[in-house]
Amino acid sequence: MTALKAAVIGCGDVSAVHLEAITKLDGVRLAAVCDTDPGRLAAAVAAHGVPGFSDHASLIEAVGPDVVHITTPHNTHAAIAADCLGRGVNVIVEKPLAHTLEEGRRLVAAAKASDAKIAVCFQNRYNATAQAMHALLSSGELGAVVGASATVMWHRDADYYRSRPWRGTWAGGGGGLMMNQAIHTVDLLQWLVGDVVSLSGHAATRFLGDTIEVEDTAEFVAEHANGVRSAFYATLANAVNAPVTLDIVTEKATLSLRGDLTVSHADGRVDVVPERVVESGGRAYWGVSHELLIADFYSRLGEAGHFWIDPEEAEKSLRIVKEIYRQSYPDALDEVS
Repeated sequence: MTALKAAVIGCGDVSAVHLEAITKLDGVRLAAVCDTDPGRLAAAVAAHGVPGFSDHASLIEAVGPDVVHITTPHNTHAAIAADCLGRGVNVIVEKPLAHTLEEGRRLVAAAKASDAKIAVCFQNRYNATAQAMHALLSSGELGAVVGASATVMWHRDADYYRSRPWRGTWAGGGGGLMMNQAIHTVDLLQWLVGDVVSLSGHAATRFLGDTIEVEDTAEFVAEHANGVRSAFYATLANAVNAPVTLDIVTEKATLSLRGDLTVSHADGRVDVVPERVVESGGRAYWGVSHELLIADFYSRLGEAGHFWIDPEEAEKSLRIVKEIYRQSYPDALDEVS
């Protein structure tokens, strides 16, 4: 059987995770890489021994990939993904869906109009803990959800933004903390508790104002479609990258995520679900779930219908983040929406 051809568009930090995942897939080979930065492109070509291209259209025409992995800055996600879908090429795109709501809507439409599949990398849904939480809540055995809360207490310094200047801008990143770090937890919160129908929130720049124009701290209280209320707080001003917390209280138990998942039942029983761990290497920071999402996507290419984390699904978290921005920056709606 002929191996599927994969290509990676964007050779920055997170591309390493995708490149490693591709090498572990049976029946898939890396066929090309692409980057607009000559230095990064040359390094990727040398490391992987495949052709390199400075634009994705030339790559597609020359190589004819079956799947492209888009790991570029946020403001290019939607346009590249939509163009690839229009050419009949399957897509795995990093989060967020897009850097603006308008671009997000365009990509949702492009995905619906194409026979090619597209996945958006909300890989934390593949975490063992998240899968266990979803299964428990869906089963009904814990009763109805009463409430939920989540925190992201992480650290980023000025050098993080200086190394990739697009991250600290509205035009390049579409936002800061909420778009680049906390959106994963926002996605889990709405996936586990239910669609968000309204929220009240605020975003601000508390300590990196001399380096970035986007937010480094944010909070909100959300109302979900099932009537449940959730509370959320995130900041990059913490001294360390502390474990994300996600607590969901039900009628019969409390589910507490802090690395591992602890389920404390009303009858006194306590169950623990350990998270998968990558012991070492550059990929350890992101965990193992990128690899799981990517493998699942490839395994479903022959199936009818859309991939389960498609642009329409990914648009939910984008809308939550952009609503916080709308409430926080009413005098700059054109810039932040």
